[in-house]
Amino acid sequence: MTTEHTGSARPRTAVKQAATGALTGLALGDALGFPTEFSDLPMIFRKVGPWREMALPTPAIVTDDTQMTLAVARALRTAQARGPLAPLRFTRPLREEYVAWYRSPENNRAPGQTCMQACDALAGDVPWQQASRIHSKGCGANMRVAPVGLVHGLSDTQRAGAAQLQAALTHGHPTALAASDLTAHAVHLLAQGAEPLGLVGLLRSYAYDNRSRYHESWLGDLWTHSQDPSAAHFIERGWDECLAALETLDAAVRTANPESDPCLLTGEGWIAEEALTTGLLCFLLFPEEPVTAIRRAACTSGDSDSIACLAGAFAGAHLGAAAWPREWAERIEYRSELLTLGALWDS
Repeated sequence: MTTEHTGSARPRTAVKQAATGALTGLALGDALGFPTEFSDLPMIFRKVGPWREMALPTPAIVTDDTQMTLAVARALRTAQARGPLAPLRFTRPLREEYVAWYRSPENNRAPGQTCMQACDALAGDVPWQQASRIHSKGCGANMRVAPVGLVHGLSDTQRAGAAQLQAALTHGHPTALAASDLTAHAVHLLAQGAEPLGLVGLLRSYAYDNRSRYHESWLGDLWTHSQDPSAAHFIERGWDECLAALETLDAAVRTANPESDPCLLTGEGWIAEEALTTGLLCFLLFPEEPVTAIRRAACTSGDSDSIACLAGAFAGAHLGAAAWPREWAERIEYRSELLTLGALWDS
């Protein structure tokens, strides 16, 4: 069996290409998890055999997770071409990209109902805060946020605001916002060279530091569409749920058996904070074995494609483009656009 199919990391190159690595890994995880979503483990193993030997499907078709990630990436590219990333400059192309995805004939990969309902409303003339599904914290909020963590030169406020905004247009729940912010921050830290061993601690510190911060310039009056008495109360609810999820992840990393279903420890990933923590758990179980990490994520009892796409984004941001088997990377759907967008932000 070759190295490329055991999941061992390939040697790091002088130029890491974290953005290309993250986007490619996200798409590969998505394609691995597409056939296993909505299946229990016995059914998955009947389909794919031993999880450590799982093959990339032929053709390597992705889901709405990768499609919407590309939408976010294109919106970032458009916004940055017009000047520094700012709320109004990002909101318009982001809304246009989401509506274009909603209307696309390629939007036939079992998209989430929250995204579909919100995008239908975004296609009209209402303010986006009215289109947002204020009570939804589904993983659609953060399965697409990785590009925000890959953009060079953003301030912490720009990165946090953009991460929360891209979620808020469809998923308005405060936990969706906080989980998206944390997901982008994790991708950013890994792309910048943070060591996986300390990642959970860094994310917990970040969550505590931002717990009461509502990004009004990016989110506007979104919080008033909830039942909360103040903006601070609204956003604190989200950060507190994410902090609880990170505490669960911290314990899971120390005790997890790699042969057991990660969803049993950190959740099935249908909601944003669990997609983050279960995707991170799969990555942290195999931080130097990226293919093994996305195989483990795809062979889970929960939202396998979203969990695996996040695990792939984390692994690719950490190890770079050389992490992925060439034969796999060359077959992934949307390969050309993934490379083009990755090249924008590769260091």
